[in-house]
Parts: sequence; C-alpha cells; structure tokens
Amino acid sequence: MIEQLIAAAREGVADRRAKTPQADLESRLHGRIDDRPFSEALVRPGLSLIAEFKRRSPSAGEISATARIAERVGAYERGGAAALSVLTDEAHFGGSLEDLRAARAACSLPILRKDFIVDPYQLLEAAVNGADAVLLIVRALDDGELHDLYDRARSLDLDCLVEVHDGEELERALRLDADVIGINNRNLDQGTVNVTTTYELMPDVPAGKTVVAESGISVRAELEELERVGVDAVLIGSALMSAADPEALTRELTGADDGTREHHLP
Repeated sequence: MIEQLIAAAREGVADRRAKTPQADLESRLHGRIDDRPFSEALVRPGLSLIAEFKRRSPSAGEISATARIAERVGAYERGGAAALSVLTDEAHFGGSLEDLRAARAACSLPILRKDFIVDPYQLLEAAVNGADAVLLIVRALDDGELHDLYDRARSLDLDCLVEVHDGEELERALRLDADVIGINNRNLDQGTVNVTTTYELMPDVPAGKTVVAESGISVRAELEELERVGVDAVLIGSALMSAADPEALTRELTGADDGTREHHLP
C-alpha cells in the first residue's frame, strides 16, 4: 500500500510543479505571517489533541464527503483541540491545498499539513498555503531524503512530526534528532491497526522528546491511559470526522468541560 501512495505523491508533485514552478512558490514566502508554533502547542498542560480533517481514507473509505472544513475546524477549536491536521492528498483522502488555506482562515490553531511528503517542493507548498508543520513518514523515505527534508523544513520555519511504526524506524528518527515523534499504530504496508504499538515503543523514546500517538484512538479512556505512560499528544481523525457533533466529541476527548486538562502524573 505505502509504495502506491508514495508513487502517487511523486506524480502529484510533478503535475503541480508543471503548473506552478518552484520559483513562484519561493517568491511567495516573504508574505507569510501569523506564526503559530505547532510543537509548542503539543506540550501545554494536559494531553493535547491534534484534530484531523479528512474526507476519506484508503482503509475507511468515505468518512464525511460533504463536510465543510471551516465549520469542522471551528468546532474542533471550540472543543479545545490544541492543533489541526489537514489531509492534502487528493487521490486517496479527498484533500487539497485549498483545504489548508481554508483551515488557516477559519481558526487560530497551528496546522499540520498531512500528506506523503517526498519532495522539497511540497515543503514550499506547505509554507505558502498556511501550514505550520509537516508530516515526515520515516517508512516512506531513505535516510538521505529524511535528513534533507527535515533540514529544509526547519529552514522554512516548519515544524516536523516525524512518524514511526516500529523500533527500526524509531532508531532512524532518533538519529535525525527529531523533536516531535509520531508513533503510528497503523501498519502502512498492511493497513491494520494495533493500538499496543505506542505502548511498545514508548520505553525506547528518550526523555525530552514530544510524542504523538496516532491511529485507532477514539475514546477518552484511551487518552487517559496514553497520558499515563507519557504520551504528550494524540492525533484523531476518523472518530471526529464521523461524529454527529464534532464539537461535543472534541470537548469529551480534551476534557474541556470537566477541568481535567492537567497532567495526571508529575
């Protein structure tokens, strides 16, 4: 599965570069304003929620094809989300860079561009279309690509969520000295989800790193257990996108109404 997604991402970059040369994106960098540090939002008191906007996925199919991004991200912000994740992959997730711009205009939260980032061109796209951070998937990149994209992103003032799924990928992320590490409970080759992945990898994450748990998380009890073992943030998409009342579910997950935003452990 992952190879097909990466190939599609490279094709998409080639098509967009043909329409919008890289020099055009570079000329728009000076217009960036309204700094919203992504990584800082994940280490505030309490377990931080990165609320995701996506219309569909290869594993779940259609989730919410008619969802309006401005309404949805507004609900996430009112519900206490610390940050947003916006899918921009069109072929498999129904997203676009337009969604990124719309989310930026509709809320004040820092925004992660979630896509299969394989080319520096995508970093420029992210920077000029309203992203504060990008996702770098270790499984999708060799070490040279990973280091190059990480360094280029930081030079553009983009934070990086460096995603791993197993011990080998975690070692590669640590050699990169990534500050924010995402542990994805989904196996990107098979599409299966195992929520124990985060618990298995947490003991190998050094102190001082910010850890984000991803995939397969949907209820408050799971967030409380993840916080107990030292996770700093969770990224939740499908549960929020399929919710009849996304603001209410966001409030339930964040504890926005019950005064439980402080860390349970010292």
